[in-house]
Order: sequence, then C-alpha cells, then structure tokens
Amino acid sequence: MLLVAVSVLAAACSTSLQSDDRASTTTGSQQSTQDDSGTAAESGAATTGGSVPEPGTFVPPPQSASLRNQFGYEFPPAPTVPVGAVDQQTVTDISDLLAGITVDIDFEILNRIGATGDARLAWLITDIMRLVPPGQTLDRITEVFESLTATSLDDDPVSARSQWQSATDHMIAWDVPAVDGYVVWKAELFTLVDERWRVFFDDPVSDVDWRHVSWGGVLIDDRPLGDDRPCAFGCIPALDDPAVTDAAEGDWYPDDAIVFGVTLGGEARAYPKNIMEVHEMVNDTLGGRRLGIPYCTLCGSAQAYLTDDVAGVREPLVLRTSGLLSRSNKVMYDLTSGSIIDTFTGEAMSGPLGEAMVTLGQVSVVTSTWGDWRQAHPGTTIVARDGGIGRSYDLDPLGGRDDNGAIFPIGDVDERLEAQAKVLGVVLEDGSTVAVPVAAAREHLDAGGTIDFGPVEVVRDASGLRAVAADGSDAGGHEAFWFAWSQFHPDTVLWQPSQEPVTGD
Repeated sequence: MLLVAVSVLAAACSTSLQSDDRASTTTGSQQSTQDDSGTAAESGAATTGGSVPEPGTFVPPPQSASLRNQFGYEFPPAPTVPVGAVDQQTVTDISDLLAGITVDIDFEILNRIGATGDARLAWLITDIMRLVPPGQTLDRITEVFESLTATSLDDDPVSARSQWQSATDHMIAWDVPAVDGYVVWKAELFTLVDERWRVFFDDPVSDVDWRHVSWGGVLIDDRPLGDDRPCAFGCIPALDDPAVTDAAEGDWYPDDAIVFGVTLGGEARAYPKNIMEVHEMVNDTLGGRRLGIPYCTLCGSAQAYLTDDVAGVREPLVLRTSGLLSRSNKVMYDLTSGSIIDTFTGEAMSGPLGEAMVTLGQVSVVTSTWGDWRQAHPGTTIVARDGGIGRSYDLDPLGGRDDNGAIFPIGDVDERLEAQAKVLGVVLEDGSTVAVPVAAAREHLDAGGTIDFGPVEVVRDASGLRAVAADGSDAGGHEAFWFAWSQFHPDTVLWQPSQEPVTGD
C-alpha cells in the first residue's frame, strides 16, 4: 500500500532531521566587504616563502559526448522517443493507475504502460519508484522502467543503493522529454504526500523543470515568520532571527569547527555549520539588511540572499524549505507569495515573483573554521548555542551522511573535477561563471600567488575564500560541491593552477 510507505518514510526522515522564457531583474546591491577588521583582501591573508606560483589556467567546459555518473559509470545511449501525444488508452491507464495507487499498485495497468515502449513515460515511473520502499514491488516497477527505456540498471553501482536514484540519473543524463500532461500526473502523485505543494504545481507558466524535481523525504515548512515550534507533520524548520552572542561567548563552539561567515554593512556574523545542518534556512538581519540564508547540505552550499528591497514587494521575503529537491538541490520558496525561487541562482521560477521576473541579489558566504573567522573578524557575532529557541544541537548532526557521493539524483557529471570536490563559484557581472577548486586555491594563495579573472579577484578571508571586485566590493561568491555548481552553471569556466593543467576533453 503506497500511502503506508509514504507515511513511514516521511516520519523517519522528519525524525532524523528534526532531531538534532523570463528575463531576470536583480534586486538588491552588492555590498562592500570591509568591516572593523579591515578589507577582505587583508583579512586572514597568509604568505609562505619560496617562489611565487605561475598564474592559473582557465579550463572550458568539456566537449566530450560521453555521459558518466558520479562513480564513473557511463550511461548507455539514450532511448529513441516518439513525438506527439500519447494514445487515449495510455492516458486512461495512467489516470486509473493513479486513482487507485493509495490502495495498491495495479501491475496489469503498469505492464501495459511499460509495453508502450514510450520512454517519456518513464519519468512518471521514476516518480512512483520514489514512493516505494525496497522490495519485490519496487523490483517489479524497476522492470517496467527498464522495459520503457530498453536499458538495464544492473551495471550502475548506484542501483545497488537506490534503484530509483539510478533510474532518475539515467533520465536526467539522457534529457528525455516529458509527455503532455506529465506535470498534472506528477502533481496528483506528489500531493498524496503533501497537499500543500499544490500551489507550486498550479502555476501554468512556471519555469520549474518538473522532470528534475523529487521528494526530499520531508514535508513543507509553512510556519509563519518567527514560529519556532516544530512542524506538525515533519519538515526542515527554518530559524528566524536567531539570538546571537559576541565572539567571546561563542567559546562553546570548537575552534576547528566550520562556520559560514557573512559580512554586510560593517557587521560580521558566523552561522555554525551544526546549527545550519538542522535548520538549512535562516532569515536574519545583518548590517541593516534582511537576509535569507539557505544551506543545501546535499550540495554543500550555503548562500546569502538579500530579501528586502525586492521590486514590487513591500515586505521582505520569508524564505522556507519546501521539502522538494531539484537535482539534489533544495527547492526553496517565499512563504508570503508561494513563489519557488531557485536556491542556487536566486531566480524566481513560479508564482508572483516569477511573473515579476525577480532574481535576488547575493552576498558572499565564507566557509571557515570558527577560530580563524573570529580572529580575522574580532567584532563578529555568532548564532547562540541554542539558536535562541532553547534547542540543543549535536556538533555533527548528519554524521557524514554525504561523504560517499550524492544520495539523490544528479544525472551526469562534469568530469573536470571529482563530483564532490569543493569549489568557490562566482557569477560575474556579464553573467558568465567561474569556479575555483578550494583546496588548490588555498595552497596557491598561501604560496603568494594570485587568482583573478577580469575585474574579480579571489582572496583569503580567515581560513576560507572570498571573491572581491576591483573596487573592493563583494562579488557574491559561495562554496559548493562541484557537481552542484557545474550542473546549475554548465558553461562555467574552471580555474586550475598552471602546474596542474586539466584538459576540457
């Protein structure tokens, strides 16, 4: 019974997490990185002896036609797909299948769908697979997927961990189109898990690519701003306007533990990683500006968006986690308008904000150890140990969950770097993007080298990295896993040290 599987999975996920063709109008302005400790270019800088490294090399995106997943498995050729609408019998079969799916899966219908050989229908099959636990039922559904796509998942190492993830990875890598009506069917299926997602599906001009959207295992956070009570049915609860302390009172947090540092309007603040791993979203005020700070643990990406001074919006946005994912990236939304906002780019994808063509401005997030951050920014504040809500937080809430590769579908990967290598990504003023491998950049800068691309330079800030413009203003960069940065910015150029050239072929 599908609903039983859904309810059990939702409960398990929420318990583990809570325990511990539109143009873009950018809102907000880039901010200076200067604060009480001096400019970012000076803060935390270190130079060692020896010769100065040669300037780096910029590597363009690969031109290879081969597609591989994060573990090196090469996807087979994409299936041939028909064009046009599906026949009426198949439409009826899908409607009947979904109508009874909360009671049982009708395999007679499912097998008829598989016999069509229309690989476009495999998107719906993968959506159903997501809601079914491992076992004979999932095995039978997997056979339908393999029939539709004329492929086998047996050689994919991901399939041993998750047949659903492997199947969806194939579909993303192949870029199989969806049939007309797919979004309606997906909405019918997903709203069985959480009816509150209906508003996202009901936007007929949404820019959301629903093929790539999956369920993250938790439900929507729709609590009002400032409501610190647990979600009634399980969600990843945002932390609104957390209590903060000065650096001295932050001695509860180990010096070698990671913080996400933000400087804005002459103020600096540290957001401890362990607290961010639990809440994954903070709405806060810093330097007189409102910020929404999502942390996608699956992408290794903490970002800071300016949520005030948004064109056509009187009050600051309130960012929340939807419980949905897009290629392993959290799907966030504005609570007030119900608009989906791309977590990685800040572009509104649906709802009133999408209609207004809003893209949120970003400020830099520096990933550093707490000890180095407070030394570089002695006037910093840090989120209080209990977040101001009387809660206790483990120092390692996720326990290395993401250490062995992405656990949600990401499709094919850009092989210029390992999928989960950390990069500092920057969007330049002309819209082009550059990624800098964090470990190599630190070594290069500490040896006295420089990293610059046109008007933007990468500098040391505490034990992290920051991108600054020629006038010293913030260029709005942030760290992320390479698979995430490269899939949301596929045309990105990759910086590499000259002594370690990498080809793009």
